[in-house]
Amino acid sequence: MADRVGIVAVAQTKFDQKREEHLTETLVHVTKDVMGQTGLEFKDDGTGIDSTVVASQDYFGGPGGIHMHYAYTVGAYRRPDERVEEDGAFAVAYGAMQILSGHHDVVLVVGHIKESVCSKNQVENLGLDHIYGRKIGLDFVAAAGMQAMRYQHKYGITPEQCAKVVVKNRTNGKNNPLVMYANGITVEDVLKSEMVADPIRVQEAKPVPVDGAVAMILACEDKAKKLTNKPVWITGMGMCYDHHELGYRDLADCDSLVSAAQMAYKMAGIKEPAKELNLAEVSDHYAYQELLWSEGLGLCGKGEGGKLIDKGTTSMGGELPVNPSGGLLCGVPLIVAGMQRVAECVLQLRGEAGGRQVSGAKTALAHGVEGPAGQLHCVITLEK
Repeated sequence: MADRVGIVAVAQTKFDQKREEHLTETLVHVTKDVMGQTGLEFKDDGTGIDSTVVASQDYFGGPGGIHMHYAYTVGAYRRPDERVEEDGAFAVAYGAMQILSGHHDVVLVVGHIKESVCSKNQVENLGLDHIYGRKIGLDFVAAAGMQAMRYQHKYGITPEQCAKVVVKNRTNGKNNPLVMYANGITVEDVLKSEMVADPIRVQEAKPVPVDGAVAMILACEDKAKKLTNKPVWITGMGMCYDHHELGYRDLADCDSLVSAAQMAYKMAGIKEPAKELNLAEVSDHYAYQELLWSEGLGLCGKGEGGKLIDKGTTSMGGELPVNPSGGLLCGVPLIVAGMQRVAECVLQLRGEAGGRQVSGAKTALAHGVEGPAGQLHCVITLEK
């Protein structure tokens, strides 16, 4: 079994409302980029890439069988080629497990999606149960609205605190050339914007549609040290599902995230995440989620997410910057989102994040989420 898993290279496309190219072109570009950083190829003699793990979603690919595009496009033949129909953070964890189990030494992980080819709301409606949820038109946006309302009511979270998340992340996004939206915005602008699912306003939701892809190469410790002089090590991983039916959960809390985070922290030996982590990249499909997920991650106590944003703790220059990349609110695709959180952490720990660099970053946390109202969470901790 491998001792440690290192991430040796990452690549991202620019995220656009509609990429004017076929999906296969996007895949070729991001894969050639990440492979070119290491010189690795698909070989059968044990010196190349042993396995591929690809995260995507058929419904967002146009024709069925979206995954068929990858292998023949990039030349990944005659080797294990696994698929993840969830957020890309789970694909990273799966790739790491392949190495930790001793089955492979080098794994290429890719996440891709074209939201522009399909209706996000219609697709997410299919994620609800077919007896009740689908028939009343419930989707993940409506579920998020219910969660935001319950969260604000139970813990006294204010609309202004949620709006501050948008302002912070859009400001951070100005230093990230890959995201779609990084325009200046004020709390007043956010609060005046159109309502999409009470109490969530349009400026508090992830822009839709967004197209793009992310790729990275994972390697066992020996090979990681040979492939790069700046490997970033995966120190902990945790995943947890909650009940699918919204009525079986208190939506003001995120118990599955608490469990996933504790699993990752135990593996990494982290006792006090708020003190031991230097930054966090959190999947915030909606502004309130950054506050709620921060609580679930143990960055503050229950109901204290609003205090974090009020104090400036999570801002650039704060004690624990959250989403220095700008996060999903600046325009990052579904599925790709969690993997992109990992990629951004890698850039931070390598000191390659440019204008969004957190000074002296040595430890980081990446978070991915899937399902209605944060049903399924993945937490990955990293260090340089």
